[in-house]
Amino acid sequence: MATRIAYAIILLINSTASWIMLTPWAIKKLEHLTLDYMTIRCGESDCYGWMAVHRINFGLGLFHLILAILLLGVRTSRDGRAGLQNGYWGPKIILWLIFVVLTFFIPESFFYVYGTYIALVGAMLFLLLGLILLVDLAHAWAEYCLDKIEDSESRMWRSLLIGSTLGMYIASFVMTILMYVFFANSGCSMNQTAISVNLLVMLIISFVSIHPTVQEYNPQAGLAQSAMVAVYCTYLTMSAVSMEPDDNHCNPLIRARGTRTASIVIGAIVTMATIAYTTTRAATQNIALGSKGGNSYTPLNGDDMQHSLVTQQPSASRREMRANALQAAIESGALPASALDDSDDESDDGRDAKDDERGGTQYDYSLFHIIFLLATMWVATLLTQNINLDPDAQGDFAPVGRTYWASWVKIVSAWVCYLIYFWSLVAPVMMPDRFGH
Repeated sequence: MATRIAYAIILLINSTASWIMLTPWAIKKLEHLTLDYMTIRCGESDCYGWMAVHRINFGLGLFHLILAILLLGVRTSRDGRAGLQNGYWGPKIILWLIFVVLTFFIPESFFYVYGTYIALVGAMLFLLLGLILLVDLAHAWAEYCLDKIEDSESRMWRSLLIGSTLGMYIASFVMTILMYVFFANSGCSMNQTAISVNLLVMLIISFVSIHPTVQEYNPQAGLAQSAMVAVYCTYLTMSAVSMEPDDNHCNPLIRARGTRTASIVIGAIVTMATIAYTTTRAATQNIALGSKGGNSYTPLNGDDMQHSLVTQQPSASRREMRANALQAAIESGALPASALDDSDDESDDGRDAKDDERGGTQYDYSLFHIIFLLATMWVATLLTQNINLDPDAQGDFAPVGRTYWASWVKIVSAWVCYLIYFWSLVAPVMMPDRFGH
């Protein structure tokens, strides 16, 4: 857990730094700190804006790409390369910072291609992955609660499931009403369409989730999953309409100047923190990504389960007992001969009890870093796509995602999320053999 948190913090710091570099504010502060001795230039242009954002995120992306390659094939913490994932934090942080600095020496022509095509494709893959994981989380949450209710008949879990479902539906309808009141005035056809489509599809998927045919093929489907998908997609829609430009006077939040700087800073930090959390969760959600994950052990045969009664205390040490047990398992065919060699470097100092990945890593290390690579592309794309800063905001903090492009990405993402969830409901009905029905 500490390893994943550390990588998430690095992503958060890198994303925040690239956001700050989006405006001249950072340059002025840096020059002021050096008593105007340093004048920061990248070729013929200042080191802020579109190019600097892609440079900083490319530096971190390259860092994760190298780690992904180096960690290919690591399956247990016994592999010597596993230390690259969980240790050497000092050298890794220095390497990350070096990569960021070196990106400012790469020709700008490279980043025009990278930012326009490669980063955009990676950003879309990251978004799609996040939506799949959200639907997977909705099903996992509901199934977990139902299992707890069936196993223990707990009133607490029953109340939690019902309460959370009602709460998420109430939140969805409240957000919908607020959007109609503040963001759907006459002339705001984009907002009216997005809000209405979201409300209509939310009602449709809720009805489908409790349809008798769907219940027959998937008894655990229901309103609990629909509520989670609904509140998330409604939030995406509300975020889209509240962050669009105000050229058509459809966003009253932008006209509220009193708290402009505070709202921009808080919004940016929340956005970056959300991306860091989503990335970490996606990178370790092996089940949703089709990876088996976890520890894998060879089951013992029936003969191997036989044992005799122990009538005296063992005289051998713990290390010798373990070696004897491994030898017996190898002779019975339950383990390969290499297992005895792998245990030679193990000691009896208690470290084994703290290592929960000796039998198998909890997640795919290489895939973990590939997803972080995609996250850096999403951050760069979010910050730079169709930059359109308010003239009054020059020299101030730049708002994150306040473009029509970002708004439409969120709206379409909500529709895609509904579609993925709808497919998860009807797929068992349409392909019963594949789902064991």
